[in-house]
Amino acid sequence: MEYLHLGNSDIQVSRFCLGCMSFGDPASKMHAWTLNPDESEAIIKHALDLGINFIDTANTYSAGTSEEYVGRAIKKNIAREKVILATKVYFNEGHLSKTAIDKEINGSLKRLGTDYIDLYIIHRFDYTTPIEETMEALHNLVKAGKVRALGASAMYGYQFYNLQLAAKQNGWTPFVSMQNHYNLLYREDERELIPICQQFNVSLTPYSPLAAGRLARVEWQTHTLRSKTDKVAIAKYDSTQKLDANIVQRVNELAEKYGVTMTQVALAWQFAKGITAPIIGATKTKYLDDAVGALKISLSKEDIIYLEEQYMPHRIVGAL
Repeated sequence: MEYLHLGNSDIQVSRFCLGCMSFGDPASKMHAWTLNPDESEAIIKHALDLGINFIDTANTYSAGTSEEYVGRAIKKNIAREKVILATKVYFNEGHLSKTAIDKEINGSLKRLGTDYIDLYIIHRFDYTTPIEETMEALHNLVKAGKVRALGASAMYGYQFYNLQLAAKQNGWTPFVSMQNHYNLLYREDERELIPICQQFNVSLTPYSPLAAGRLARVEWQTHTLRSKTDKVAIAKYDSTQKLDANIVQRVNELAEKYGVTMTQVALAWQFAKGITAPIIGATKTKYLDDAVGALKISLSKEDIIYLEEQYMPHRIVGAL
């Protein structure tokens, strides 16, 4: 496994981040395909064995049970200080108000069974709370030792710039990472958000790097429970199937050319684009083994052009 620093922080993370939206009680009605505590622990333990030290969850994943499962698995399998633990705030009452942030951090700490979060991520931009209120509240969590570093997720470039500017002007803690929607089928953030992140030396840790599996197989749909019930993924990708199917085919062609998997080609493209750590959600350990193999692949400039040249602009998905 390889490791890089998150932005300008002293936090070193593995080149893959284990996404934990697949863990949690399905009775929460967020997703029907989430794993139970033992199944979740098996995935987390395998990720740790592969050298993945970066784990990402959220306060609202499966009504908080994802955090609970993650906390238990970490406590049983590894020393807390050896893990970079990330969680999020926004999809809760009060969004990113000071009151909400102060409440939600304490809830996350309790469910995760820890007294600090390595990376606290705002899940979206909050149109209802002044930027200064949010940034000062987050900064106070860092000062209090509850949080080591701050991250952001899917938003417009100008919004992220204004958040960073508020931090700089007031001497508050800036963001060191951006978890945005980015893959070969969705590249809209190349216009503004990604260049702004590069300007601030903010690490990119994209979610959905395989487009909910659509870049990992030739068939657009499968018969798994997730494929049948994941309404979020369906909304993201299925309306542009005709446009994007050719890109998927090119991923397959390069995979066959190099004798590797489509997953590995799609992730190798991410690394070629300067990504620090794509978020990998897995319901089977073999998916993690497959993903890690991408570190051994180096795509040529010609390969990158071949994968990218048929992309057409998409509607914005992620930023609200």
